[in-house]
Amino acid sequence: MTQYIHGGVNRRKFLGMTAAGTLMATASANLFSRATAQSSRPNVVFILVDDMGWGDLSIYGRTDYETPNLDRLARQGVRFTNAYANQTVCTPTRIAFLTGRYQARLPVGLREPLGARSQPASNNIGIPANQPTIASLLKANGYETALVGKWHAGYPPNFGPLQKGFDEYFGHLSGGIEYFTHTGTDRILDLYENDVPVQRSGYVTDLFTDRAVEFIQRPHSRPFYLSLHYNAPHWPWQGPNDQASTAFYLTNGYTVGGSQATYAAMVKSLDDGVGRVLDALEASGQADNTLVIFTSDNGGERFSNFGPFRGQKASLYEGGIRVPAIIRYPGVTQANQVSNQVIITFDLTATILAATGTSFHPNYPPDGQNLLPLLRGDRSEFSRTLFWRYGAALTTRQRAVRSGDWKYWRRGNQEALFNLATDPGETTDLKDSNAQVFTRLRNQFQHWELQMLPYGS
Repeated sequence: MTQYIHGGVNRRKFLGMTAAGTLMATASANLFSRATAQSSRPNVVFILVDDMGWGDLSIYGRTDYETPNLDRLARQGVRFTNAYANQTVCTPTRIAFLTGRYQARLPVGLREPLGARSQPASNNIGIPANQPTIASLLKANGYETALVGKWHAGYPPNFGPLQKGFDEYFGHLSGGIEYFTHTGTDRILDLYENDVPVQRSGYVTDLFTDRAVEFIQRPHSRPFYLSLHYNAPHWPWQGPNDQASTAFYLTNGYTVGGSQATYAAMVKSLDDGVGRVLDALEASGQADNTLVIFTSDNGGERFSNFGPFRGQKASLYEGGIRVPAIIRYPGVTQANQVSNQVIITFDLTATILAATGTSFHPNYPPDGQNLLPLLRGDRSEFSRTLFWRYGAALTTRQRAVRSGDWKYWRRGNQEALFNLATDPGETTDLKDSNAQVFTRLRNQFQHWELQMLPYGS
């Protein structure tokens, strides 16, 4: 049974929080000068978690457990209240991040999500060879590139991480794995060292943290880009002490079971891992020259806290696409800041490339926004228009547009207009009383969709 956890941040508290939490309008001159005077390009640690709801960190309002390390990261940088995932499921958001562009520009971005490797139709699709990725661009610009964790964007020998710009890879290729046997939903081993399947013992969240820490601690002659993609808190719901649950999940499937207590243990293990990564940066003397970004690939599932929002993963209501996001960039971001700026996953791609002095390929310009001017205080919060679509079936397809505070929403033939500033829970349809806004947003979606690939491509 689906459970929606709304404790911790109700509508009134959320509106008050967003009204009060505005990113600095100007940054102090000494912070700006330190950022521009850095003698070396920054390292980058990008942490992507899986199926985490907007309110699943204690600093975002979760009250039944604490996440001290991610809260620490947020207090040291900027926490975003209006952050979105590019899609409400895994693969498309990852494609958007890897390319910096709307996922629907590529056939693989239409897989919602990509199936297991044992499915023949999943083996012949991925990011094309001519499409640059964040990893290939950074590698060409002199960065070491490593991916630890979940990939879910295509399979070797043509579409794995090593073929898309990463120097090294340790993780799983498909959408989810059992946390102790490291097998995918097809019960086939899905833990890889580069392109080779490997047997390892241990809880997979800890294995990913161990590898990330080891990578950070190595001697580095060049700046590095580390993408750390935790499977947690994605199903199967298993905490670090739940190895006895393996037989149950292998027998009954990975999407059943679970509890709030198990979910809390999974998030705690993830938070502990992030703490170890942050500590490794500090102990190695690299923290002050490392850009750290944290977010989720989509909204949460049934054990998540959605704050004031409606819906969950696989929905284009806010609960399915609104996610936590934190950026810490010493010398650029000030500490303990909260921003109401609307951002989306592929903005993080543009921001990382800008921070590292790396350009997009001119034939593949970004759809995202570079957030550095905002983070430095050189740009005020700005209005923008973002688009989502999910599903091809006429009766269940979902569509959404956010423009300023307005949101156009559609499922099948049902359409609605919401004002997210006054109604974050999307309870009141305003399309009849705001017909011009409704028509404008619907027309904008139709124009945008003409620029994307049709489903079935």
